[in-house]
Amino acid sequence: TFQGDRLTGPLTAVWFMIFVLPMFLFTPDHAAKTPARGAVREGLRELRETLVRLPKTPSMLAFLIANMIYMDGLVSLFAFGGIYAAGTFGWNTIQIGTFGILLAISGTIGAWLGGRLDDRLGPKAVVAGSLVILLGAVAAILLIDRDAIFFIPVTPPVPNGPLFAAPAEKAYLALGFLIGLAAGPMQAASRTMLIRLAPKERITQCFGLFALTGKVTSFFGPLLIGIVTDVAGSQKAGMAILVLFFAGGLVLLMRVRAQSVRALPA
Repeated sequence: TFQGDRLTGPLTAVWFMIFVLPMFLFTPDHAAKTPARGAVREGLRELRETLVRLPKTPSMLAFLIANMIYMDGLVSLFAFGGIYAAGTFGWNTIQIGTFGILLAISGTIGAWLGGRLDDRLGPKAVVAGSLVILLGAVAAILLIDRDAIFFIPVTPPVPNGPLFAAPAEKAYLALGFLIGLAAGPMQAASRTMLIRLAPKERITQCFGLFALTGKVTSFFGPLLIGIVTDVAGSQKAGMAILVLFFAGGLVLLMRVRAQSVRALPA
């Protein structure tokens, strides 16, 4: 009855509860200045004004839509990366879990490196560079099969053989590490870019819209990949959809004018 699979839900809940407690216990909060009803009314009024003004700030609008598109691609890549490997190489739960840990470690390293590049080059360059890397990694993944790398024949994986011993598996792991390196700075620099684009007096509303655009269509990418995979009968055809997400996000990001991205105070 898939006890091991079903246990991941409660395990995640307990993990989240334990590690979120320090924030609730030790992070101070500002005291409320207005009653809850008044605060909600004022917040809705300001949100309405922000939405009305959004078309008049094309760089912010383009960035929010770009973020929505490329984050859908990133969510889909994380969701289907292990599934694709299981279908291509026959990976089991341990191998897929190890691949996920590798992504998390490389994402941490990438976020640190991306922060330094953000200080030097600015967030737009970091996000754009990350999207280019993700585009290249996805394209390379589509050219890897269990018995070929870029159409060059290699030794296929052996069932129940050594962990990640086959050349194609090692190439997939290397691309996974590259994806993690790009995904971390892309997410971090996107927040930095929002801070530089948003008017100071409406930073809270803009962060709310940023969070909404990053989540409201997060189901669409996995749904589209599932439909294309089913119709075409090919995992590669489904994963190829990711190229459209990252390319579309990159094109829209280029519409953000450099003069709209203000410098942060030293």
